[in-house]
Amino acid sequence: MKNKEFWKGTLAGGLVVAVLGTGVFYGVNYTGGKSVLSDRKCTVKLAALEKIIDESYLGDKDQEKLKEGLYTGLIYGLDDPYSRYYTAEEYDSENSSNEGSYVGIGILMEKNKEGGVKIVECYEGGPGEKAGLEEGDIISAIDGEDITEDEVSDVADIVRNSDKDSVVLTVHREGEEDAMEITVPVTDVELPSVFHEMLDSKIGYIRITQFTGVTGEQYQEAFDDLQKQGMEKMIVDLRDNPGGLLDSVCDVLRKILPEGLIVYTEDKDGNREEEKCDGKNELRIPLAVLVNESSASASEIFAGAVQDYGIGTIVGTTTFGKGVVQSIRQLSDGSAIKLTVANYYTPKGNNINKTGIKPDIEVSLDTRLLNKNKDEITHEEDNQLQEAIKAVEKEK
Repeated sequence: MKNKEFWKGTLAGGLVVAVLGTGVFYGVNYTGGKSVLSDRKCTVKLAALEKIIDESYLGDKDQEKLKEGLYTGLIYGLDDPYSRYYTAEEYDSENSSNEGSYVGIGILMEKNKEGGVKIVECYEGGPGEKAGLEEGDIISAIDGEDITEDEVSDVADIVRNSDKDSVVLTVHREGEEDAMEITVPVTDVELPSVFHEMLDSKIGYIRITQFTGVTGEQYQEAFDDLQKQGMEKMIVDLRDNPGGLLDSVCDVLRKILPEGLIVYTEDKDGNREEEKCDGKNELRIPLAVLVNESSASASEIFAGAVQDYGIGTIVGTTTFGKGVVQSIRQLSDGSAIKLTVANYYTPKGNNINKTGIKPDIEVSLDTRLLNKNKDEITHEEDNQLQEAIKAVEKEK
């Protein structure tokens, strides 16, 4: 979403094997094994490059940024799109995103052209909504400090790093002549990753946008609500879901699959780890799963397991094809690295890396809808959803 940010960080895709922040800490002075930096030619070349910078570079040299650039470049040299280096600040943001919660006031915002920031969404039940904030409100100051020239990320930092239990926002609202002062508590805010509603013919519809640390709980709440409404068939929409935590997708699948294997991983030494389901919560109603080319990683584990067990129909287009797992390891200075550490396999032993999962019913989104914001597409004109509805209605 261009020029829009959460109050703290943005969500990141991929498949991570453990909740971030609980990994092994590695000392920053570690040396061992055959090292790139032990190559004298390498260190001499780095020194030569820095000398040229000192002699010729027009701007100011930031020593710390140069160091961070070296660390980033080392991981970049792996030529792996999923491995990367995080500064301490980036790691903190990634950690919060994957956990599915953050410290803030429960709003989504964008830069306002006339100054300040504009609220584009208030999370339902969040502190912002409860305090009286509304979509379209313009915030021009926080605790009396002008923010009209600040970027969205700077505003987020002000709220996140506040040492108070609440912040006072100066708010301008359309139709109101005078600015308002609204006090909003700064609390832990849970990001919604599961949305649900009941369609016609008692078809429950659940959309999962990412598998975070709170998705399992949110899925259960959605499922229970739909059951209370008399759900007889179910559609799970994983379109544009980039993935998330392995534990999270397995948690959801344990509420759906029969007894058996969910997924297994193998590292470079052939060590195998398995995730299993006891089958106690096996879904016994017709199921369809919607996917597209942007359904990746944990979403593909979900679709692959459903397809392998034959308990539902996969509808849409071939998925992204990310069949590898990353692990994040934090260093003692607060920075971290994310490395690809294993392949994963569906219950039948399929590795879908770079191939994806082919749906049982292949249908592309109508070309007339491609330039539309997905939130503006109605269920009636969503031809992929309509195919999923037909699929569950055919099942007994």
